[in-house]
Formats: sequence, structure tokens, C-alpha cells
Amino acid sequence: MRGGGRVTGGHEHRSFSPDGRPRARALGLAPSGTPGRWNAVTDVAGLEVGYQTLIQGDGPLRRGEGPVRTGVTAILPRGRSGVGRPCAAGRYSLNGNGEMTGTAWIDEVGQLSMPVTISNTHAIGACHTGAIQWINNTHPALAREWLLPVCAETWDGYLNDINGAHVTPELVVTALDSARPGPLDEGSVGGGTGMNCYAFKGGSGTASRLVEFGAQTYTVGVFLQANFGSRRELTIRGHRVGEELAVANPMESTDWGSAPDRMPAAPGGSGSVIVVVATDAPLDPLQCTAMARRVPFGLARTGTTGSLFSGDLFLAFSTAADRPSDTGFPRGEPTAADLVSATRLPWNRMDPMYTAVVEAVEEAVLNALIVNASMTGRDGHHSPALPHDQLKALLANGFR
Repeated sequence: MRGGGRVTGGHEHRSFSPDGRPRARALGLAPSGTPGRWNAVTDVAGLEVGYQTLIQGDGPLRRGEGPVRTGVTAILPRGRSGVGRPCAAGRYSLNGNGEMTGTAWIDEVGQLSMPVTISNTHAIGACHTGAIQWINNTHPALAREWLLPVCAETWDGYLNDINGAHVTPELVVTALDSARPGPLDEGSVGGGTGMNCYAFKGGSGTASRLVEFGAQTYTVGVFLQANFGSRRELTIRGHRVGEELAVANPMESTDWGSAPDRMPAAPGGSGSVIVVVATDAPLDPLQCTAMARRVPFGLARTGTTGSLFSGDLFLAFSTAADRPSDTGFPRGEPTAADLVSATRLPWNRMDPMYTAVVEAVEEAVLNALIVNASMTGRDGHHSPALPHDQLKALLANGFR
């Protein structure tokens, strides 16, 4: 088991990961737009991310023993001290073959005040329990009321012993405790450890964009867990490269597993993608929902057409209005002091925010693919890395 390492110097973090691996920007593949300092969701001030990564064992699958290729990602929208203070929030489901808990309450009141965790499909219960345990440990007064944390998932059963209960509530507590600001590891870390994208090794990716509004500059940050897309769909900078890359594709061409649990390979495009969009721009819940609805445009730039077997769920929130929650139990008689006012961007100025979402989502997908390495998991299942050398050759031949 390992956590997510971070360093604060020695690399230009827009183009390279904390451990020095090139990101999409270093290969000349980044979309247009100006990123923030880290080119990460943590460019939104106050937001913190933590990882716990589990990589253990090799060989045949033995349920409960491994091989293990999984983990947990934890996102604290206002950091550790800000749990319970609501953010305006909205969400969008492109395809509902997945899970994101807590969204009924977000739909009801347009607010998010809980941690967000992302892991594998069968770890939703452990993540929910772990998040509640963590809030009890760190915010006991808040825990006296009801708790509806947001827990999301994508399926890592191709590489991981997904039914082995390796993600525990205690691991989730550790991931939340590890949340920090600053540059982020990407690829096979946290909840993205066992994931695949376009039949290459996928996982965790992030990016950000700066948006000018008069004298003010706002930040839009994206974090995603990429586990979607078929090989033939993969598109980079408008060029369909998936079938041009000379790399074996065992995910889509070979039956999975061994007797007695043998199953056919899932159709190309199966998997899921979870996307979290954060901004410090003042938005109301409807505008957050509109931001979440722009996520599919960024995904589509990388080629996906949205498989039925892919759960594509998106959450967007604004950290701009930092005030106590107005959804708790009321006290005393209502007075004028209870009235709530809010500042938001005008709707006719939202287009640059939408553009920022699309650009950051596209770059975050590319980072999840590029900042990665090949991985072999259960039953020898192999997920190859996206080959940098072949991509560079395409660039050298005029691919732009």
C-alpha cells in the first residue's frame, strides 16, 4: 500500500508529474487555454486531494487474496477544516450504469458539504462507511446530524480482485487524512489504480484552466477517474490514433478469467468515468449543473461515443460562497437575519466557463493516459501503457 506523493519544487508541474513523468503538455498534446499553477483541480484554492493505492500480488485470482490493483481517491472541496460548509453544486448523468451517492440531496438543495470519494464499483459501501467514520473523528459536532457523503465508482475487475473487499473503511479514512493541496500524482494511483481507458492503462487525471472576468481571474479545475472508451475510438488532437498504434489489445480480444468464472471480454467502450469539476467562480446550483453538462464535450474530443456499459457521472461545485449551512435543523423563530443572498456570474458570461470545462476535461483524460505505465493484474490480465514513442512519431509526421 502506498499513498500519493507530492513535491513542491524541482519540476514544472504543468508539464510533468511530481515524480518527473511527462504529462500531455510535455508531449505537445495539451488543448488550448491557460492552466493554473499546478494544472490540477487543486488550483482551486482550499481544495485538497488524497490517495491510497493498493498494489499487491500476482497470478491467478483468489477472491479475498488478490491480485490487488485498486485504491481510493478523496476530495475535500474546502479542505479538511471546511467540511460541512456548503458549496453550490449540480450534477449530470450522461449514462447511468454507475453509482454516485448523495446526489438526491444535491438535486434537492443544490449544495455539497461532504467529502467526495472515488474507488471501485464494489467499494461504494466501504467508502460511505469510511467517510462517515472520518467525519465522526474530525467533525463530531457535524456528525450528530445526518451525513450523505458523495461516493463514486468505476469498475476495476479486469485487473483487480474486485470482490475481495480490499478497500476498507479504514483505508478510506487514511485517504481522507492524507488529503493535501498542491500538485497531484496521476495515472495508476488512488481509485484509478486498476482502471483502463481506450484499452490502454487509465486511471486518475487532472487539469485546470484560468478564466478572466474583468479584473478578476477564476479557476476551473477538473479531476477524473478514466475507465472508458474503446481502442478504435481514441482521438488525440482531432486525430483517430487508436488503430494506428501498434499495441496489442487484450482487453477487447480475449475472454477474461478462468474456470469456473470465465466470462467473455466486455464490449469495447465498457467501463465508466467519474468527473469532478470545481471552481472558485461564484455560480448557483443551476450554473453548476450546466458546467457538469459540458463534461461530455471534453470526453468526446478524446473519441468516446458513450457506451451503454459505461457509467458516466459528473459533479460540479463552486467554492465561492463560504457560509454556514442553511439546511440544518432550524432554531428559534425565523427573522430577517435568516435570509440568504448570493452573488453569481450572469448567464450571458458563462461561455468562457464552459470552454474551460471542455478543455480541462480533455487534458485530464490525456494526462490519465500519458502519466502511466503498463500493468498486469489478476489472471495475467494486461493493460498496456499508451506508447509515448509512437505518439511522438505521429507528431514528427505532422500530426497536430
